[in-house]
Amino acid sequence: MEIELTVHDQGDRLDRWLSQQLDQMSRSHLQKLIEQGNIHLNNQICTNKKTKVNEGDYLLVFVPPPQPLELKPEPIPLDILYEDDSLIIINKAAGLVVHPAPGHSTGTLVHGLLHHCPNLAGIGGVQRPGIVHRLDKDTTGAIVVAKTDYAHQHLQAQLKAKTARREYLGVVYGVPQSKLDNNHNQGTINLPIGRHRVDRQKMAVVPVEKGGRDAVTHWKIVERLGNYSLMEFRLETGRTHQIRVHSSYIGHPILGDRVYSSGKSVGVNLSGQALHAYKLILEHPVTGETVEAIAPLPDELTKLLTVLRQKST
Repeated sequence: MEIELTVHDQGDRLDRWLSQQLDQMSRSHLQKLIEQGNIHLNNQICTNKKTKVNEGDYLLVFVPPPQPLELKPEPIPLDILYEDDSLIIINKAAGLVVHPAPGHSTGTLVHGLLHHCPNLAGIGGVQRPGIVHRLDKDTTGAIVVAKTDYAHQHLQAQLKAKTARREYLGVVYGVPQSKLDNNHNQGTINLPIGRHRVDRQKMAVVPVEKGGRDAVTHWKIVERLGNYSLMEFRLETGRTHQIRVHSSYIGHPILGDRVYSSGKSVGVNLSGQALHAYKLILEHPVTGETVEAIAPLPDELTKLLTVLRQKST
């Protein structure tokens, strides 16, 4: 596949600019394409990711076809919320990594999907067959996987156009307030997110001019629980750790988040952050009908809410 691009702004370093234009590709993937000579800048091969692009520059991006998959299917139990010939929606459990990564070469959702859907190999990429979007390892809930190339492209386009909706429930410390709402119980966090400058394993609020990418999270208080709040989050963008980073930045981190909060105990032994992707709404890529998947709350989150309700009365 070839992608033609023209720079219409002041430009930036090559890998950063490409990642802003091609949301469907990770920055690391684009860096590999650059290193492998798959990027032509003004009809010349460019292998330096730090090369600055300027207004008027013409780029040609060559994306090699997916290579034969070498991952071995594994009989991992899957909680299926919806499935047909085009897509499957899973209620992901806590602790389940979505796709292979350093330190997680086996036992991922992808391995389980390959066992359940033998024809999934090659869809959308070698290490992430069919994966349209991610959920963090310890975040539970609904995640959609495409079974065909057409469905994969269609679903990714919906996420990019913001026509697909992803809604989360999470428990945060304190009670957020918004100056834009008379009741102070709903608002929007519009802050760019990028890689943390010191700890490269973390994300952070980073200015766009320093590599941050636009990130918008809409929030609403569902229930006040004493010194805690049950929140509903709706993602307009899908940056890595977006809800966790935004919540922490405004001073109301997600309970149980060992990366972006203190992680102090609240009387319930949480295996991860108290964040659950409870609703996924999208357009079926073939029929055009609306598909709405609701993922039941995991037992840990149900128990946490029960404990906090008892403490707040």
